[in-house]
Amino acid sequence: MKTHYRKFRRGNVWWCQNNDTKKQESLRTKNKTEAIRLLDLKNQPYLFAGYHLQMARTHLLVSDAESINRTWKGVMDAIIGTKTGNTKVRWERAAESKSFDSIRNLSVVKTKADDFLGVLNRGTVSTNVFLRRIHNFAFDMNWLLSPVIAKRAWPKVEYGEKRAITLEEHQRIISREKNPERKAFYEMCWHVGGSQSDIAAAPSGAEVGNASNKTV
Repeated sequence: MKTHYRKFRRGNVWWCQNNDTKKQESLRTKNKTEAIRLLDLKNQPYLFAGYHLQMARTHLLVSDAESINRTWKGVMDAIIGTKTGNTKVRWERAAESKSFDSIRNLSVVKTKADDFLGVLNRGTVSTNVFLRRIHNFAFDMNWLLSPVIAKRAWPKVEYGEKRAITLEEHQRIISREKNPERKAFYEMCWHVGGSQSDIAAAPSGAEVGNASNKTV
C-alpha cells in the first residue's frame, strides 16, 4: 500500500514529504532509526484508514455482489424506477443532464468528495438539489460505505431571485402550447394573477393575489 509520507535527508537532518501535497517538514533528528520511527507514526493513521476502507469494501462485496459494479447511473435508474407520472419525467430529465456525465459510470463505492464537487461546480441549483437526493438515496440503500460529502459540507442551495413574467414571455408560452386545456389554464393564471402552483393548490373561492405573484 502506498505510504502518505516519505523521508529524505537534507544535510545531516532527516525530513519528510507529503506525497500528495508535496509539503515538506523537518523530522528534527539526525538519527536514521529515529527518523524511521517518526515517519511510521505519521504514516500510521493513513495506513489504518486505507486498511479499514479495504476491509469495509470486502465485507460489502460479500454481502452485496453488485456493489463493486454499481454506478451512479444505476442509482439514478433505480430512483426513476420508483417514480410515476410527472415526477418520473422530471427525474428522467434530470438524469440526462450533462452535469452528471463525469460520475455517470463511476463506481459508487469508489466515489470521492472531489468527484461530487466537480459536478456541483459545473452544474446549476437543480444539479445541487438532485445530486443530494441521488446521494441520500444511495446512502439509505446502504450502497455507500459512508457519505461522500458530509451534510454540513454540502454547498448551500441558492435560488435565483423570483420575478413576475412579462406579457411578452406569457404570449410566447401561449403561442407554443398545443394542449387547449393547458393553454386555457395558463391564460387563467395570467388574468387572475397567480402562479401555476398557487392556482392548482388554492381551494375554491380563495384569493390568489395579483399579477406580481406570478413568477418565473
